[in-house]
Amino acid sequence: MKQAILRDLTEDPNILAFFYGGSVAKGNEDLYSDLDLRIVVKDEHFEKYRRNKKERARRWGEVLFYEDFPWAAHSVAHYTYFVKVDSFYYKKDDLKPSLYIKEETKIIYDPHKIVGRVVQESQSISYQLTEEDFEIWRGKFFAHMHEVYRRVKRDELYYALSSLDMMRWSIAAGWDMEADRNPNQMGVWSKYEGKRSDFGHAQLSLLESWHSDRNPARILAVITLIIPEFKRLHSSLCNKLSLEEDDAWVDEIIKKVI
Repeated sequence: MKQAILRDLTEDPNILAFFYGGSVAKGNEDLYSDLDLRIVVKDEHFEKYRRNKKERARRWGEVLFYEDFPWAAHSVAHYTYFVKVDSFYYKKDDLKPSLYIKEETKIIYDPHKIVGRVVQESQSISYQLTEEDFEIWRGKFFAHMHEVYRRVKRDELYYALSSLDMMRWSIAAGWDMEADRNPNQMGVWSKYEGKRSDFGHAQLSLLESWHSDRNPARILAVITLIIPEFKRLHSSLCNKLSLEEDDAWVDEIIKKVI
């Protein structure tokens, strides 16, 4: 498939560059990895290419089905041989220096050095936890914790489990922030488990121990199991930002549900 993409895109004079992101760029792809394809198009042709993104994907193999929003500048094609290609279209000036560009870019075709310049400009960028990030993180954790309790009491157990999953995800994101790593986008579990995870054995064991089925008592018990690690993380991140922990306030929020 990569060869089909290479032939198709390099032969098109309206395509300025293309590169891969994700696991292909990081060098840890496996048989189940998708192809995170980024395509830079001449400005005057961008809208036409955006509209025809599904048709373009058909050139690379036999498409089984699409995940697609017609108005978006990206499309996801699932192929008959169980490969998924996420293709994103950009104008030249859409590419900005970022942590993503720094850490997850494998340039395949860039004759005008458009992507290469942005990659170079991204090298000085590093992840820095901000107070705003922290406030969003703990606010979402508290909100999902309270939501789990509400939904259990309403017997809306799938809703409760969904919020419980976000509590687990929040802890995983907190581990990233504590280690000065850029956390995944909210709710995204990619590489938080399995062989490609940056987490240690103890952290992965904690995630596993916080499993729950639809049993209401177990769901509420898992909240209690997660709280000590949240408190430890909360203290660590407060210290990193030189913020007051305010343990009494945190306990007041937690005691509403346990």
